[in-house]
Amino acid sequence: QVQVVESGGGSVQAGGSLRLSCAASIRTLSLYAMGWFRQAPGKEREFVAAITWSGSNIYYGEFVKGRFTISRDNAKNTVALQMYNLKPEDTAVYYCAVRRGSAATVTTAYDYWGQGTQVTVSS
Repeated sequence: QVQVVESGGGSVQAGGSLRLSCAASIRTLSLYAMGWFRQAPGKEREFVAAITWSGSNIYYGEFVKGRFTISRDNAKNTVALQMYNLKPEDTAVYYCAVRRGSAATVTTAYDYWGQGTQVTVSS
């Protein structure tokens, strides 16, 4: 059984920054890829970013526009999402996900999910 836990969410004003973290209890981390998704009320869950076990392959959603950076620390079994210049439309619950194999950009490809962390951006 794999546990996935997100942290770092909160409320910020437009233009501010937040750093989200994800911890996963995985025995052999090198076999897994990790990603971030988000979901706003009434909206479909959408892809934010993903990274392979080595960090050599990284993918971002189109809306990111260079504002977000994903990174991985295999020694600590953690993945971070650094977000800059946040906008009100970034308001959503952000989820961390884990899958066995390479990085993917669709929700159905992932095997384990965290409970989510709320990000709220005000004007």
